[in-house]
Amino acid sequence: MAPTSIERASASSSTSIPPWKYDVFLSFRGADTRENFTDHLYTALIERGIHTFRDDEEIERGSEITPKLLKAIEESRFCVVVFSKGYAYSRWCLDELVKIIECVKENGQTIIPIFYHVDPSDVRKQTGSFTEAFVNHEKQYEEETKRWKAALREVSNISAGWHLEHGYESVLIKKITNDICKRLRCKILHVEYESKFIKRFVNEIRRRLNCKILSVGENIVGMDFQLDKLNSLINNKSNEVRMIGIYGIGGIGKTTIAKAICNSISYKFDGWSFLENVREIGSSCGLLQLQQNLLNDILNGRNIYKYHNVDEGVNVMKDRLHSKKVLIVVDHVDNLSQLECIVGKHDWFCQGSIIIITTRNKHLLTCHGVDEAYEVKELNYEESIELLSRYAFKQSLPKDDYKNLLVRAIEYAKGLPLALKFLGIFLFSKTIPEWESSLCKLRRKIPMEIESVLKISFDGLDDMEKDIFLDIACFFKGKDKDFVSRILDGCNFYAESGIRILVDKCLLTVSNNKLDMHDLLQHMGWEIVREQCLKEPGERSRLWEGEDVSHVLTRNTGTKAIEGIIRDMSTSKQIRFTTRAFKQMRRLRLLEVHRDVEYDSMMKYCKDKCIPREHLPRDFTFPSHDLRYLHWDGYPLKCLPSNFHGENLVELSLQSSGIEVLWDKKVFRKLKTFLREGRKALCDNKSS
Repeated sequence: MAPTSIERASASSSTSIPPWKYDVFLSFRGADTRENFTDHLYTALIERGIHTFRDDEEIERGSEITPKLLKAIEESRFCVVVFSKGYAYSRWCLDELVKIIECVKENGQTIIPIFYHVDPSDVRKQTGSFTEAFVNHEKQYEEETKRWKAALREVSNISAGWHLEHGYESVLIKKITNDICKRLRCKILHVEYESKFIKRFVNEIRRRLNCKILSVGENIVGMDFQLDKLNSLINNKSNEVRMIGIYGIGGIGKTTIAKAICNSISYKFDGWSFLENVREIGSSCGLLQLQQNLLNDILNGRNIYKYHNVDEGVNVMKDRLHSKKVLIVVDHVDNLSQLECIVGKHDWFCQGSIIIITTRNKHLLTCHGVDEAYEVKELNYEESIELLSRYAFKQSLPKDDYKNLLVRAIEYAKGLPLALKFLGIFLFSKTIPEWESSLCKLRRKIPMEIESVLKISFDGLDDMEKDIFLDIACFFKGKDKDFVSRILDGCNFYAESGIRILVDKCLLTVSNNKLDMHDLLQHMGWEIVREQCLKEPGERSRLWEGEDVSHVLTRNTGTKAIEGIIRDMSTSKQIRFTTRAFKQMRRLRLLEVHRDVEYDSMMKYCKDKCIPREHLPRDFTFPSHDLRYLHWDGYPLKCLPSNFHGENLVELSLQSSGIEVLWDKKVFRKLKTFLREGRKALCDNKSS
């Protein structure tokens, strides 16, 4: 059926839409439906938060009804017309219908007809119960009758209408109504209970209104892919209660995705709630406040239940939520108790309910027993270009002169939406030299706006877990997990447990048994260490940058704060290692002096030539009894110092070194691995 003139008017309404005072205007004949169907429909719409006009609710007694009623029509976005058997007898209803059509054509409103126990063809042709009504009208209102008939024809031809027949149905009636529906080609609902019809109708109104839209921002990239993935997990054909977890690194877009999915499906539910930033609100206001917020959302502010503690709140929530099909989003959870008190178990909720949980901690989702867990991944290269360009250039593609700089910025952000957005805003309207300077600075210092978001996960770790994270960020990113675990276990850090916690909290990944983390998480780790003492590297716990290591070793500024040093001699100038430089490093656990693959290749083909090694005095000593890991490529002496403290050493690597004596008078009770000249030897404590 071709669109009617009023359908075209609604679809092509002016961009200057008047501010609507009401969402829905209900037009009906009071004698027919005021106390049954229309009352049920009105109540259902109000309960869903849809501002609905009904004359006996909105107009005060004794006032002149007609002007206010006409104004209400003009100020309503949707006009729902309930055609009943006695509708045409009311001149009032017919005048109202004419006014509705006029408003639609002027303002672009939408008419939704409901055929309540009347056939749409009776309305269209003024037959059936409408015949007698118009016989009477034509005698008294000849001109008006023409307008009324035209209005009835136009509205009854709207394709997006609803048809409700008898209250109960049977298999035979269902077949008959299906057949009639196909023949008439009009949108006739299957025969069903009146309450079911009203629920479906309210959902349709709510979908069109998009009530309570959550803000997801304007520059959204890659969302369609994410929503498709989530919808496939949420798809609830079995009508069971579903709990879905969304997890990932901070700033990856978990909250934005949850808001977007909420906007797209919330109209399907009897009530919904988006509890944002549960970690912060739960910490500042308590779990009781979160329970109250949820119930207020679901009950549209009609939460009249008083309870004084979380346990009472749990009982009230189970009682109130058990009969409603709800959508609940619990955002940024960081503690299992939050879930237990807000969305405890599946049997709290009515069939068909959906619970979505966002967190940085995958383990919480496992403990709570979610049905599916979805990890949000970084944006790909093309998506990163588009998102950064939207903020930096206010367009989807980069400016030609900035393309190379854009690649550097994208390499820095590594697909993290938070970082891409920050960079775009920060670099907007800046010149090419300013871009160059800013990108160089970012390599040295992570912006506070990014660090503060990422650091939330780090702050939630215990002291051992923090040490493991910082060791990996500064020394062991990209290294073999078993190798790193041996060293960390030697430091009494309980590596297997700690690494698993870091993985669960999205601070670390393990792929092909290699430890990895997002570059910005590594930058955050570096910044945490630098902030231990901004001016003096010797007061920090870990040294990995060549300039800082050289500063400490040449100026003898090392202190007991230093726990680990790594020095790449291939990219650093040659320095003199002295006992004095290490004297104060009494807590040194990790020491690595290494060269790159190019050096190893040079050694392979230049065995008989003199390859310069780092200078080390014969009286050199290590002061620390805590040394667990010693890696020194090209160690220049023939033996370790006579007072070398090796009782806690678990990993020793002296490749391409001049070492000749190792075991004489040395105790290596905990040594697991010894590497020399590319050959690995597992040490036997008995022989040591």
